[in-house]
Amino acid sequence: MTSSPCLGTARRLVASGCELGEGPGWTPATKALPARVCWLNILAGELHHAVADGSDHVVTQLARRTSYAAVTQDGDYLLVAEGMLSRFNPETGTVENFMPFEADTTPATRSNDARVDRHGSLWLSSMGCNAETGAGSLYRLHRGELTRVLEGLTIPNALCFSPDGRLAYFTDTVTGQVMRWQLDADGWPLKSAGEGSAGEYNAPEIWADLRDAGGGPDGAVIDADGHMWIALWGAGRVARLDHDGKEIAHVALPVSQPSCPLFGGEGLSTLYITTAHEGMATPDHAAGDGDLFALDLSAHGFKGLAEPPLVLG
Repeated sequence: MTSSPCLGTARRLVASGCELGEGPGWTPATKALPARVCWLNILAGELHHAVADGSDHVVTQLARRTSYAAVTQDGDYLLVAEGMLSRFNPETGTVENFMPFEADTTPATRSNDARVDRHGSLWLSSMGCNAETGAGSLYRLHRGELTRVLEGLTIPNALCFSPDGRLAYFTDTVTGQVMRWQLDADGWPLKSAGEGSAGEYNAPEIWADLRDAGGGPDGAVIDADGHMWIALWGAGRVARLDHDGKEIAHVALPVSQPSCPLFGGEGLSTLYITTAHEGMATPDHAAGDGDLFALDLSAHGFKGLAEPPLVLG
């Protein structure tokens, strides 16, 4: 367990009641819509929206179990979903198929964590629908072309990137460890230079060992200082890790299953946190299991990084 300083307890912002709240993102304002936070209820196929203070909560029912909504350079969303990537227009509600995603394995696998890197490319993951060992993979969607970069994962999570775009982070939650990957100037994992290994990516390295953190590492985001904020599923907190992967502070929650943090709001200084009641025999709805939480961290000087829009062509 942790002895790191507590920065405060996040308060319930939206009573969304998600079985598996995940994939939060901050959407800049458009002519038709204000800036807002969006998140997914994966297992129910729901896209949730609310403005910064949690008001105007809107739920859109989707046709598939969906885990992320990446804002594109055109202002719409690319939905990362079971068997398909599709484009969603938040103003009209229309959905158009974009590209199959492990469609040949559906329903054996579904999408999970995703994040746009500093180059405007989308990293996304898959996992077994019942968290089967080794059924998951990591992919990179770069300028409309999908490439698998790693396979053999069980519950891939914590996809995020250093401010300079030269490091990628991820976890396989069941291992309790966060991995770090060196990237080249175009955002791809470095390749081995040895004879006979042409075309093979270097193996990622263990960066943070969270096996004694009291919960499983889940979703994560990098702040403007290059520090990671990572949800610890089962531990009821989001930990801030320094550049060496050591916990130096945390945000507490009144619920046990935080799933992913996000910086948004004015100055990108509010930490939004999705939660879940998946697997709970008796969710505590009064406490907020499955709701969206938030904590203003501006007094501490913390702020996030704006996620680049996804470039599809």
